Formats: sequence, C-alpha cells, structure tokens
Amino acid sequence: MNDKIVLKGIKVNNLKNIDVSFDKNKLNVVTGLSGSGKSSLVFDTLYAEGQRRYVESLSSYARQFLGRMSKPEVDFIEGIAPAIAIQQKTFSKNPRSTVGTVTEVYEYLKLMYARIGRVFSPISGREVKRHSVKNVTEFILEQSEDSKVYLVCRTEKSSDLLIQMGYSRLYRNGELIDISPQKNLDKDTFLFIDRWVIHHSDNSLYSRIFDSVQTAFNEGDGKCGVVIFPNEDTISGDITPKNITLKNITPKNITPKNITPKNINSKNVVPNLVEFSNILEMDGMKFVKPSANFFSFNNPYGACPRCEGMGNILGYSEDFVIPNPSLSVFDNTVACWRGEKMQQWKKRFIIDSASEKFPVHKPYKELTRAQKNLLWNGNAKINGIMQFFADLERNSYKMHYRILVARYKGKTICPECYGSRLRKDAEYVKIDGYSIGELVEMPIEKLVSTIASMKFTDYEKIVIDRILREISSRLDYLIRVGLPYLTLSRMSQTLSGGEMQRIYLANALGSTLVGSMYILDEPSIGLHPRDTQNLISVLKSLRDEGNTVIVVEHDREMMEAADNIIDIGPYAGKQGGEVVFDGTYRQMLSHGTSLTAKYLRGELEIKVPESRRRGRGAIEIAGVNQNNLDNVSVKIPLGVMTVVTGVSGSGKTSLVKQTLYPALQRHLEGYSGDAGKFEELKGDLKMIGRVEMIDQNPIGRSSRSNPVSYIKVYDDIRSLYASQPLAKKRGYKPGFFSFNVEGGRCETCQGEGTVSVGMQFMADIEIECEECHGKRFKNEVLEILFKGKNISEVLAMTVDEAIEFFAVAGCNTIASKLSTLQEVGLGYLALGQQSSTLSGGEAQRIKLAYFIGRGNVEKPTLFIFDEPTTGLHFHDIKKLLGAFDALIRKGHTILVIEHHPDVIKMADHVIDIGPEGGEKGGKIVYEGTPEQLPSCKQSITGRYV
Repeated sequence: MNDKIVLKGIKVNNLKNIDVSFDKNKLNVVTGLSGSGKSSLVFDTLYAEGQRRYVESLSSYARQFLGRMSKPEVDFIEGIAPAIAIQQKTFSKNPRSTVGTVTEVYEYLKLMYARIGRVFSPISGREVKRHSVKNVTEFILEQSEDSKVYLVCRTEKSSDLLIQMGYSRLYRNGELIDISPQKNLDKDTFLFIDRWVIHHSDNSLYSRIFDSVQTAFNEGDGKCGVVIFPNEDTISGDITPKNITLKNITPKNITPKNITPKNINSKNVVPNLVEFSNILEMDGMKFVKPSANFFSFNNPYGACPRCEGMGNILGYSEDFVIPNPSLSVFDNTVACWRGEKMQQWKKRFIIDSASEKFPVHKPYKELTRAQKNLLWNGNAKINGIMQFFADLERNSYKMHYRILVARYKGKTICPECYGSRLRKDAEYVKIDGYSIGELVEMPIEKLVSTIASMKFTDYEKIVIDRILREISSRLDYLIRVGLPYLTLSRMSQTLSGGEMQRIYLANALGSTLVGSMYILDEPSIGLHPRDTQNLISVLKSLRDEGNTVIVVEHDREMMEAADNIIDIGPYAGKQGGEVVFDGTYRQMLSHGTSLTAKYLRGELEIKVPESRRRGRGAIEIAGVNQNNLDNVSVKIPLGVMTVVTGVSGSGKTSLVKQTLYPALQRHLEGYSGDAGKFEELKGDLKMIGRVEMIDQNPIGRSSRSNPVSYIKVYDDIRSLYASQPLAKKRGYKPGFFSFNVEGGRCETCQGEGTVSVGMQFMADIEIECEECHGKRFKNEVLEILFKGKNISEVLAMTVDEAIEFFAVAGCNTIASKLSTLQEVGLGYLALGQQSSTLSGGEAQRIKLAYFIGRGNVEKPTLFIFDEPTTGLHFHDIKKLLGAFDALIRKGHTILVIEHHPDVIKMADHVIDIGPEGGEKGGKIVYEGTPEQLPSCKQSITGRYV
C-alpha cells in the first residue's frame, strides 16, 4: 500500500462510489469522454484534498477557514503527497505581461544584470567604473613602506561650518594650512581629512584608513583625493590637482599595481595626487548604479518615461503607415506618401537623403534602426514622416487633412525605448557585450546558446551561479515543451491557448520538486504531434526524479507512454462516473471494452469522407508580414471547412487571429483596432456577411455567467418561473429570478453561491455561502416551483436532464435551445455551472452551440475556431465535426486552427505553415486537399496524417 495513492468510496459530482489507486512515482493517465468524471476524480477529489491538508499544516489564521472548506465526498484517502496542479485556465490579458514575466526568467535576468552588469558610455564605448571605500583603502596600503599619505576631498562648505564640524586644516599646493574663519575655499584648496605613514606591519591601519575614506567620500559628495609622498624630503614645485584628474585617471590606466612611487618624479620629490570617485560618470555623463528595479518595466524607476513601460504609445502607427514592409521607399512603402500630391514628400526625401546615403531601394524591413529613424524623424536637412504629419496637423482646419491624419493614428512603437519598455540608460548596462534588451528579443533557443557562451570572471561565476542555474533550468523546460521559438519579450496576450498552457507547465516543471504529485490537465493542448514526444520525455523525467505524475489526457501517444491508464465512463454525466478500465496500454488494447479502447484498436473511427466539398468562391489575404510570416499569401475557400495547421510557432495564430480576422472585421464591420501587417484583402468578400472568432476565452464577462445565460435560454426559464401563480401573486418579474441583479438573488454572495477568502502565501479559497448554502437565491424565490422544482434545482440539472424535464413539461422551445449544447457534446454540463469552472474547450463549444442555435437566421458567416478539439475525446471530436457539418450545410464557412490528425483528414482544404517554428517557419508549405499532404516532403504535419 505504501507504493500507491488509494482513494475509496468517491462520490464527488457524478462519480458513483468508486475506488481508485494511483501508482506512486509512475506516469498515470486518466482518460474518458468529456463529462465522464475525470476532473471530478483528479482535481475535485485528489487535488482538493491535497490542498485541504496543506491548509491544515498552516497557521491558525489559515486553519480557521478549514472547517468551512468543503471536504471531498470520499470515504478514505491514503498516501497523498503535496500536489502541484496545472489546469486549463485562461491567461492574462494584461498588456504588461510577457513570456519573461510569466515564466519568471526575466526576474532572474534582472538580478543577474543588477549584480554583475557593467556600465558602458554610449559616447566613447568605454566601461564606466566607480571606486569603493575598499578600493581606496587597498590603494593606500599598497604604497611603499614609510610613504606619507594625505587623505583630502573637495568641499563647498564654508570655513565657519567646517570649523564647527571639527575640521582645522586644509591642503593646498602640497602644504597643510589652517582654516581661516569667514574665508571661502577656492578650487585648488582641499579639506584635509587624515594622514598616515605606511607601515605594513601595523594591523590597525586598515580599519583607521577605511573609516577615514568613508568620511572623505561623505564630505566630498562621492569624491576624495589621496596625496602620496614617497619620502620625508622638503616638498617643492608647483603641484595642483589640475595635473591629475578623473578624466585621464580611470581604472584602466590607474590601478593599485601601477600607481606606485615609481611613477613619481623622485628628483623633485613631487607629491602625487590621485582622485577617486564612487559616482558613475564618464564623458560628461552621470550614470545610475544598476539595481533590480532599474531593469523593471513594471516599476516607475525602470520603466521608459515616455510609454510608462508599455512599449508603445498612441501616435502614428507603423502598421498603418508602412502596411507592406517588404517594399522600399522608392516603391511606395510609405502609404501616406502615395498619390499625386503627397508624392512630392517622397521625391523630396529621396533627393535630400542622398547626402546621408539612405538606401531608397532597400525593403523597409531590412533597414537598420538608424535608417528607420531617419525616415521617420528626419534631421536638420531632411523632412521625414513625422514632419509630414506635423505639416498636416498645422492645416487640420481642412477636413480632408483631418481625415488623413486620423487614418494613420494608432498604437506605435515608443520612439524613446524602441519597444524595450525600459528607460534608455538600461541599455548602457551590459554583460559580455549584451544588454538585457538584446537578450529578451532573442528566440529562447538562441538565448540558451548565447548565455552558455558568455564569459564571466571567477568572481562573477560565484555571484550568479544560482541565478544562472535557475535561468538555464527554466529555459530548458520551455524548449522541451515545444516553445524554442518564443522570445521573452513576446506579450502574453499574443500567445495561443496551447502556448500559454505549456508556459504554465514549464513554470511548474521548473520548480523540480521531489516526492510530489504533479497533476496536469491535458498538457498536449495546442501541441503538434511532432512535439508530443518531447513533452512525454519531460513528464518521464519528472517521474524518474521521484514524483507521481497524474495526467488527464486523450492523446494516443500519451496513453501509450503511460505506466498505468484509468478510463472513466462509460459515457458522460449520469451515464458516466465509473471506472471502466484500470491497467496498462497493452492490456487496454487486448481486452478493454470502453469507447477509448475501441478507438485505439480502430473498431471505432472517424471515417474519411468519400468526397471533398468544393468551395463557392474564395477570399485571399496577400502580402502578410506579421511576426515571422514573410510576405505570405493564402486563399480561403468559402462554404467548406479549411484547416490551418503546422508545428507550434510556425505562424498559424499570426496569420489567422492577428491578421485575417481583424482584417475581415475592418472590412465588414468598420473595426478600428490593430490588424497584422498585410498588403491586400481581396476575393469574393461580398459572399461573407459576418466573421466570428470562437476561441477559448471565458464566456461572458462575469463569473456568474453560465451556459444557459450565454445561449439566451435562461431568459425563457426566468419568464417561465415569473409566470407561475405564486410568482404572479407576489409580483415577481423575470428579473427577480436573475442572480445578476438585486432582488431575488442572495446578497451575501451576490448570486455567486460561494464566497472568496483571501489567503496569505497561497491561492484564495472559495467556500460555500453560509446564507444561501450555494443555492444563489433567497428563500422566498426558492418557494416558486415549476413541476416540483425551484429555480436553483433546475440550474443544478445537467443539460441532458433538463432537456428531458422541459420536454415532458411541454416547454419545447427551451428543450430545443438546450439541444444545441447536447449536439456539441456538452450534455453533461450543469445549466448554471459558473464560467470560471469551464475549461477553454468547453467555453469554445458553448459559443459554437450558440451559433448553431441561431444559424438559420444568420448571414453567411466565416467561423474561425482556435484548436476546438481541446479537451475532447475521440468520440466527442466525432460530435464536433458533425456540428461543423451542420453549420456548413446552413451556408457558413469554417476555418480551423488545429493539429489533430482526425480534424485535418476531415477538412476540405488544408493550409500547412512551416516548415519549423519561429524564424525557421512563416512559409506556406502546402495548400490543397488532405490526400496529397503526406506526399509533401517539406511538411512535418504530412508525416502524422
């Protein structure tokens, strides 16, 4: 029993008093249909109990909520270990969130640059150094035996104030003089701090010198001077501080080793003055000492003051002004300089920029930063794009000029930080020639090799040893989960759902705990079949380090790699909740009777259609240059299903979500937001009435939103309850049965059913509302019954139960609307299930159900789906494809971003992007029917179809 995690008598949600055991230090896969009870077993029981026991070990403050935390309905649990859960949850839309901040790699980079970063002057390129008290002390002690040393500093304080502070002497031209009251100090006069005769045998000398140097730095505002006398002969000659200044004495040419009495003219016995400074300054510039916040764009201290750390500002958008960066200035890349009248600006720029040798025939995207700056901002002799807009603004009293200016307004890269988000002087700090801004712009794969090749001193290696290990470990996991093409500067909101899930996975895996339970919810989401084996190797390495890995998964390769498989079923909802198989992959293939086993053996399958549908025209987007896409053009046939596929990072999201979708929105609905860079949108655009993006974002803006409110059937249910005799007698309107407005809802939890309790050092805890006990309504509302059920009991029904309930009651309209949820495989969902508890795939299918319900009255619509097979079993994918077919029969067009082979083989048209991800991708590898895809040698996807 010690080698197993044992759970007995589990009755959570639809689980039917089952007994389950997981092998410790093994890779366990839990599979089954959507809604069969997998999440109820793994997350609502196993992980929930692990969290509850963790709270039990905390402070009395945390334990006071323990009694209010609902304990999972289970008779017995043994062998449970600390758990880390990686669930399907939506990611941040915060524009400040980047790959670097989410993975915390950027936090470690900030520490590394704060500790060992070196400041370089942008004028001379020389390193800027500052002296410490220790540097000055060691310099003094390295002077020869019996040398006399004076410590002095410049000061702007008056003589009277210095006398009051206890000082009595000054140093001037090699002599000590008394301080005269009411006499100002000139520039050649120093305040005398202390003096010594160097005896290397005197052990107390170090501490005395150290204290005095510290005083000198304080009195001299960060600067002090050391006067060296090699012997006690009479001082002669005109010696002033002008002879030696900080300008020609830098750590490169003055060090404790080469500043010795040998450097001093012994014939004239001239005292040598060496000045030190603990201020970073060079070439007439003062620099800031690096710190962690100095490199933080989320802190006012480190953020660029112009864009406040956002990386962009509201101005003239580069995307609008330069819609096709593959063109040159000569070939009209500057859109606002096209046309008969405005071309005069282009011609003048070409003539004037000849003196600067500006490459007018080079594509815009190949110009250097300095050349782009000249084109945009010009100089004293050349008028650039900004001077053009300034001229338009001066004439803004003319309507057509105002319209022209507005056309090019939008988000643009900050001209101060060029998108780095950091203050300008952060770029002056470098490690082995690289600034932090340069590192975060590299693909992770290149960043790993760059950091590995960096040269550090022995001292620096000691200082950053732990930091480097953390950076290397986290970057390694990002590569191993299939994200080598991302950059740390990439904004989180531009990532696909699958990419974000794998970043969360890499984050958790980077903690490298031992003796823990790693619970993962479909980690293969959004992962190309080519990269699945890398993910499996990561999970196996976790297992081999002494962890128990439990994965909720449908992927065939993941099941094949598992040490043990638990199949929950046989079906969803009330027809599920049982263990239908528990054993190895081979055992499942040989004698498994579940739906999963039948699909794995090929007894059940998604059959390839006998013929492919032919499109009714097509639309084309040409000259796409978004992210890694390089002048790509594609055609989307209408009235059929098109699948856009390719390895992770190849450019699918850039093409479809960031360029095609907003471009169509702009054409059809007057959308004014940012769209990716493209040259032209053309084709049979009149045959599309609307475009809809059905992604994995949550349904509704409130956590109170649920499936029935999203598909608009809750309005009918509320009206039904408001029409009951008791409700009419009390004057209850339909709004009284809503938990979104005051009236009938419980005001303690505001219709949530739960109350969130903020915890210290752990995630907030959701506990059942003590007022309504999770029913979400006041008691008087619950007294209104329809066919013996109150509104709360109806919301607790599954879709399947509710369809039967309302059909028997004669409410066919409600039953018909609910059936659309059943069509997309969501019959197991509770009607009132909160949107925050839905997976990304479930949220996506609810949106699909909404459009299926209103499809007959819709204009011909282009539906765009982002990885719709997320969270779907083979059997559920079959249902999903049936729903797609229903939309196509109603005259709509389906465009799907997908990796799943079963979806690709069912497509009428396939667009494969690649061949690899990141810089090695961004090209159209294949366009055509699925039949010819495997014969395309360049296509990695073709090998798996």
